Amino acid sequence: MKYLIAGLGNIGAEYELTRHNIGFLVADQLADQFKVDFAPARLADKCEFKYKGRAIHVIKPTTYMNLSGKAVAYWLQALNIPRENLLVIVDEIALPFGTLRMRTKGSAGGHNGLKNIEQILGDQNYSRLRFGIGAEFNRGQQVDYVLGNFSQEQFDELPPLIDRAKEMILSFCTIGPDKTMTQFNQ
Repeated sequence: MKYLIAGLGNIGAEYELTRHNIGFLVADQLADQFKVDFAPARLADKCEFKYKGRAIHVIKPTTYMNLSGKAVAYWLQALNIPRENLLVIVDEIALPFGTLRMRTKGSAGGHNGLKNIEQILGDQNYSRLRFGIGAEFNRGQQVDYVLGNFSQEQFDELPPLIDRAKEMILSFCTIGPDKTMTQFNQ
């Protein structure tokens, strides 16, 4: 069984610790847990590891957030991974900071990375792990907020939240999305 985990974010040092890059941060911590390194590959930095008999491929698209669908579609096809074994990790302003919620389908909700994946895959039927970043911004300030760094207080709270996200990813790969949602969704 093969799985594709796509952590969304933007490449470049200026985006490294921004709220929009939580997908990259979770992917990096997952790679660290399994002592594997990301290597440059087509449209993404990629690593892979084995877990409970599953081959788990992790990508961080190098296409920038708004073109993430190109990398996701390419690696699904290149690795011959069925769509139901795809999990996208993404920031979510509609959820309070630290709330983690898995869904097997749904709207992009204004998220340009998800919109592009939906556009390229042709529908909304793929799993996503939505990592709440809150919506503590004034009208017209959304871009500055998501591309801004976490507050020190939020940054200090990230390690256990990222650990929980990693647990949810591994659960998705072993017991499937339905049982994972029942067990973990808040």
